[in-house]
Amino acid sequence: MRERTMRTDTTERDIYAQIAAGSGVKAREIGRALGLDHTTVNRVLYGSPYIRELCYKDGEDRWHGLIRQARPHRGLGDFCGWYGTAGELCAASEEAWFEAMLAGCESIGRNLNDTRGLFHSFRDTFQTMRRLFEDLAGTGLPAEAFADWEVCFELRIKRGRYIRIYADVLVITERYVFSLEFKMKDQILPDEVSQAAKYQPYLETLFGPGYDVISALVLTQAQDLYVQADLPGTSAIVPVCSGDMLFNLFNEYLGFLD
Repeated sequence: MRERTMRTDTTERDIYAQIAAGSGVKAREIGRALGLDHTTVNRVLYGSPYIRELCYKDGEDRWHGLIRQARPHRGLGDFCGWYGTAGELCAASEEAWFEAMLAGCESIGRNLNDTRGLFHSFRDTFQTMRRLFEDLAGTGLPAEAFADWEVCFELRIKRGRYIRIYADVLVITERYVFSLEFKMKDQILPDEVSQAAKYQPYLETLFGPGYDVISALVLTQAQDLYVQADLPGTSAIVPVCSGDMLFNLFNEYLGFLD
């Protein structure tokens, strides 16, 4: 059986998780928790791109993460055009959301050049996500079952030279992070399948071992589409769905209709 996703399994990821999961940890505590020697821990602490750009050490030599690996993911909103819960998204009008999205994108330095229809794509993505939650509610699932899911639009992490993590939309449930790449198209293109999965290993490190990251390509101009596409150059596959079938992706992993 082919892998659905690419995996990252590194000492760097484990040390980063020790930092981001708590409210401050010393190097010797990290080593003790992971069974690592002092030299290995310090090599990662002072050489890892994640730790150099997404962590800091305080005056008591405790390491902290800018984004916490716990729900809600404190600090994550500082890197998003719009960040909130599914309940907040469903309660917002499109215009209120759009204005907040533009303000958030400006705050994080997201280029807002609308020459190629960026604003239309923002609205298209919003409408597709709203339809997803309406579809979830339509199954009889109570709103409180998904109201506290975190939803991120336009995640942009690029603080320095080393870390680049982009995502059109993230949906964070109790166990999964769904990373959704949106295209206003109706055809599956190999390079866009690759783009959908490009940042999965980085997201796996960012969110830690408690989450499975599911990368998917969403084609909002297609209809009744839900397939598994080969990820070029690997043995992995990537879900590809139309906007009206996005519910099926979530149902496959969360089993609402089981």
